[in-house]
Amino acid sequence: MATSLSLPLVPRRPDIPETPYKQYVYAYPHQKAYRYLENGPLLGDLWKDERLDALSLYVHIPFCEMRCGFCNLFTRTGAPEEVTGAFLGALERQARVTREALEVKGDPVRFRMAAFGGGTPTYLTAGELTRLCDLCEEVMGADLRAVPWSVETSPATATADRLAVLAERGATRLSIGVQSFVDAEARAAVRPQRRAEVEAALARLREAGFPVLNIDLIYGIDGQTERSFEVSLDAALAWEPEEIYLYPLYVRPLTGLSSRHDRDGRRWDEQRLRLYRHGRDHLLSHGYEQTSMRVFRRRGAGQAGADGPRDESIAEYNQQAGMVGLGVGARSFTTGLHYTTDYAVAIPEVRRIIDDYLATPDEEFRRARWAFRMDEDERRRMLVLQLLLEVEGLPAGLYRRRFGSSPLEDFPGEFGALADRGWLEPGAGEGGEAVLRLTPEGLAWADAIGPLFFSPRVKEAMAAYRDR
Repeated sequence: MATSLSLPLVPRRPDIPETPYKQYVYAYPHQKAYRYLENGPLLGDLWKDERLDALSLYVHIPFCEMRCGFCNLFTRTGAPEEVTGAFLGALERQARVTREALEVKGDPVRFRMAAFGGGTPTYLTAGELTRLCDLCEEVMGADLRAVPWSVETSPATATADRLAVLAERGATRLSIGVQSFVDAEARAAVRPQRRAEVEAALARLREAGFPVLNIDLIYGIDGQTERSFEVSLDAALAWEPEEIYLYPLYVRPLTGLSSRHDRDGRRWDEQRLRLYRHGRDHLLSHGYEQTSMRVFRRRGAGQAGADGPRDESIAEYNQQAGMVGLGVGARSFTTGLHYTTDYAVAIPEVRRIIDDYLATPDEEFRRARWAFRMDEDERRRMLVLQLLLEVEGLPAGLYRRRFGSSPLEDFPGEFGALADRGWLEPGAGEGGEAVLRLTPEGLAWADAIGPLFFSPRVKEAMAAYRDR
């Protein structure tokens, strides 16, 4: 399909950032582009024209036992049981209102996948996790035992009683944030844990028998070298996890590391790139395959989504819409609107937003308040970002079926910039369909490539956002 020679000529191609670590694009657009809607639309109106047999359910639990030095997620530490209990009460009220909205047009509602994220969902007690699963099944109608279902956990909260609840209810994937098996590196990342505690948690996870175990590791920590990073890699490999995620360390405003991290930017970038390549090559040599910059899967191992939908129309819909989010900080995606609650990083603001959520009346749950309106241009960008940053790449036929055009025609400057750097290579996917793929070095720069495709509207909204 495409080479750099076939790209239309443009007066000026966008500049690729000098740093490979501009921004992790896990969803588009970022919540910093969302704005408050004074008279937000009713959820029933938002969902009445959506496909309801291909939904995914996401529940955000905004609690952790500690806050890592690099964390800029929406989460509160040390919440007492009266707060977590009140949160589950508010969550149930929100779920009932949301389910009513989904049922407005009378079509069957079916969830094809589910995830509990945060925060740390296993901060909840075993009894609270049972209540949460009951809520998802009985109120939302999600059959947790029949769908791929992922849960995030931590070494301190992966206790036997909590894991027993999740295993009995059918969780198919547990992801544990280890970050480093080297105690000194964990301390440097302001993550007070010991390797013995991590190993004990991993033993409990394996004993519980979840089909997919994922271990998160971080590179770029102060003092980390290829040798020390390999200690963590080998410690993770010893558990034969189905997945290993390698994350570059980011230091963001209002996080624990932001006031103490004064590394030279160029040298830090060199360290992170060096460690990334070392980690990538080490995992590839040990029977893992890379699916994105961050994700490595053991060859031949099962995947949490292996029994998920194979219908292409369902897959294409899930790439554009169909996410139903519950809980403060959770996002929901419809074709025309992405919406959520208020968002913050600073501890006082997070607590205020959680308190506001607990006090939200049912009528307020019926409307989308913090939102971003999607148009055809934004949907094009979202699909490019979802697929181009994966190893398998962006199939031109899928894009054309969805939008009636070519990605090269729609984004000549962006793809031209990638071709200029040698980071873009055309290839063939299943059935010989043309695919645009990043080269291995392009994948290494994925966090700089993603922001190239942000629209001017999103960039302006993010730039105007005040960190808090």
